[in-house]
Amino acid sequence: MERTKAGLAFARARGRNGGRPFKMTAAKLRLAQAAMGQPGTKVGELCAELGVTRQTLYRHVDPNGALRTDGLSLLARRRAPAASVPTTPAGQATRTS
Repeated sequence: MERTKAGLAFARARGRNGGRPFKMTAAKLRLAQAAMGQPGTKVGELCAELGVTRQTLYRHVDPNGALRTDGLSLLARRRAPAASVPTTPAGQATRTS
């Protein structure tokens, strides 16, 4: 049990959280938002194109194309950088040998 917790903590420190990946991505959300804002959009066809269910679509975007709470939180999530590069105060990367 201790080794499992230590392994999970180590993975989190490297930016890995585990679990099932989300079906709705930021790119899909932006497409859904634009399509839902257009009159005449067929929700069933949009869901099939995006590969999400109707419930998932409406959980993120309302019928007018405005973001809902889950949509806002999806866009607020940031990916952890793969490797951190030390930078100078001016923002330029430094070289270490």
